[in-house]
Amino acid sequence: MRKEVRIALIGGAVAVVAAGAGFTAYALTGSEDKSGGQAVEQQAAGDRPEVEQGPPSAAEVRTTTGEFLAAWAKGDAAGAAKRTDDATAAKTALTGFRKDAHLTDVKLEPGTAKGATVPFSVAAVASYEGTSKPFAYKSELTVVRDKESGKPVVRWQPSVVHPELREGDSLRADESGKPPIKAVDRDGTELTVAKYPSLGTVLDSLREKYGATSGGKPGVELRIVRKGSATEKQDGGDGKALPDKTLLTLAKGTPGTVETTLSATAQANAEAQVAKRQRASVVLLKPSTGEVLAAANSNASGMNIALQGSLAPGSTMKIVTASMLLEKGLAGIDKPHPCPKYQEYGGWKFQNVEKFEIKNGTFRSSFAASCNTAFISQAEKLKNDDLTKQAQQVFGLGRGNWTSGVSTFDGAVPVQADAQMAASLIGQGGVRMSPLNVASVIATAKTGTFRQPYLVSPDVDDRTLATAPRTLDPSAQAQLKELLTYTATSGSAAEAMAGLGPDIGGKTGSAEVDGQKKPNGWFTAWRGDLAAAAVMLEGGRGGSSSGPLVAAVLKGGA
Repeated sequence: MRKEVRIALIGGAVAVVAAGAGFTAYALTGSEDKSGGQAVEQQAAGDRPEVEQGPPSAAEVRTTTGEFLAAWAKGDAAGAAKRTDDATAAKTALTGFRKDAHLTDVKLEPGTAKGATVPFSVAAVASYEGTSKPFAYKSELTVVRDKESGKPVVRWQPSVVHPELREGDSLRADESGKPPIKAVDRDGTELTVAKYPSLGTVLDSLREKYGATSGGKPGVELRIVRKGSATEKQDGGDGKALPDKTLLTLAKGTPGTVETTLSATAQANAEAQVAKRQRASVVLLKPSTGEVLAAANSNASGMNIALQGSLAPGSTMKIVTASMLLEKGLAGIDKPHPCPKYQEYGGWKFQNVEKFEIKNGTFRSSFAASCNTAFISQAEKLKNDDLTKQAQQVFGLGRGNWTSGVSTFDGAVPVQADAQMAASLIGQGGVRMSPLNVASVIATAKTGTFRQPYLVSPDVDDRTLATAPRTLDPSAQAQLKELLTYTATSGSAAEAMAGLGPDIGGKTGSAEVDGQKKPNGWFTAWRGDLAAAAVMLEGGRGGSSSGPLVAAVLKGGA
């Protein structure tokens, strides 16, 4: 006898109930979910498989890693991609590894896992039009659980393929679009990464911008093509984009020559000085022209903080703030000026380092001692955009129009309100600068006129250097210059600047950063027609950390 079948509508779906079968099955057929996609089979709650949770086991990490690397090594991009949490992106990258980078004879060897992270070595052969060379490097991957299936998979990110790849980047081997360059200093001395390690990104940027017009011929290279860089119309001026990076030269091209404003002597000294310190960056330039003479970083292979850093400048920002207060008549060099232990504004309570105070002091004494509250006390008399206008109109900061010849950050002094506006007065809040920016600030204070820093003369490519809408008021500039000289001879910068006189000026700074035990230490100064600025990440007080670095670079000259 046939079993009775009854059809009922349950919650808008067709439910087929088989009488006497001892179970109920719900088939959601021909309907769509609320997002417009086809509805999927829904099992009874008791039949749903449990999704594995928690970190993958050591055995799962080992097995997943082995399967992924094995598929990659034999050229099975699709098979390797299926063992990741982003099969589409992984397949594209791994296909390009062979198709675009022309890498064959691939050998992948896993190392010892640290938890779910596995380092591995890559050995391959790069070939292009009959030219081949071995290519080897190290990378790592991390095994995670797929959110939907619970299965162990490789967490996909571009750095799995190569540690220097970022989102949107790719590997490519061909006759490079940009010929190599021979960069030379102001006197014709060749500048190489081997001799001047900090110039790696600078030389890459110079090649990016001037390789095609420098008279050279391209070679054959394996390189990282950056998203938005050389090959994709990078303008090189936002401080964030990176130039393409050569990983392996298969056949050398003929270099063209690019002249720079750098001084091989000053660069060598700057390199030697940062090498003695940890996480230090320094820039040296000429206030009279804006020519950059040296730029060096302790971590030569990392980000070029000297030119592209975006950090709170701390009390070095008081140079800009002081110029504004002097122009507005809110301060006078020897007029009484408050410097209490604490000052409240916008709901925040500000204080000086070690809670010092100056009783019956002047603006000179407050500036020389780097008194925070002396500046915060003036916040109520200012408009929210006053500091931004001063930074842009007098010091040329934050306008996004520097054309230095290489990638640089132009500084940022955004309009802010309440406590954040007050914090900006002392170089915190949203204010961001690089050592290049800060060196330019003290150079402008010394001369009264902003001269855009540059590393390649505008005569090379007929570009226009940025200018500021106006110069600093002569009376304010004279007072500001005297304040900086006094600080370098009798204030917080005096110890570092001892013996460098008579034509000197300086300012110390420290910038608090969330999550750091010690602040970043800043220092900027001039000596004659040289101006320098440095930062040491987590260096503490600027006078004792970055101060000796700046002094040594200034003493070394150009």
